[in-house]
Amino acid sequence: MQVELAEASVIRELEERLLRPDVRASAAALGTLLADDFVEFGSSGAVYDKRSIIAALLREESDGEPCTMRDFAARRLAADVILVTYRIVESRTVRSSIWRAADGRWQMVFHQGTPSDPAAVVPCAS
Repeated sequence: MQVELAEASVIRELEERLLRPDVRASAAALGTLLADDFVEFGSSGAVYDKRSIIAALLREESDGEPCTMRDFAARRLAADVILVTYRIVESRTVRSSIWRAADGRWQMVFHQGTPSDPAAVVPCAS
C-alpha cells in the first residue's frame, strides 16, 4: 500500500513539529503527538517511554533553532500505520518513526535515532 502524498505531508509536518524547540518544551504539545504506548530507542542507546521522553525533552537545552530534516521517506505498514525515515543534518543521525492513526489523529508510537555517516543513503524508500 502506497502512502498518499497528502498523508505523507501530514506526517512530515508532525515530525517537523516534534523538532521545534517550542514543542519540545511543552509537555501538553508532546503529550498530544506521542501515543500513550510510545517507545523510543535513543541514539545513546537509552530506551524511553512516553513519560520519560517528555521529561527528558523538557530538560533539553535548545539554541532556539529547529533541526534540519532531509531524505524524508514514508512507507505504509498497515491501513492506519506509517513508517517514516529521515536524517537530521545537525546531529548526523538517521531517524525512524512509526505513526498510528487513532481517533481521527496521527500519533507517534515508536522512534529511533541512530548515529550515521552523513553521506550514507537512507534505506527506506517511499
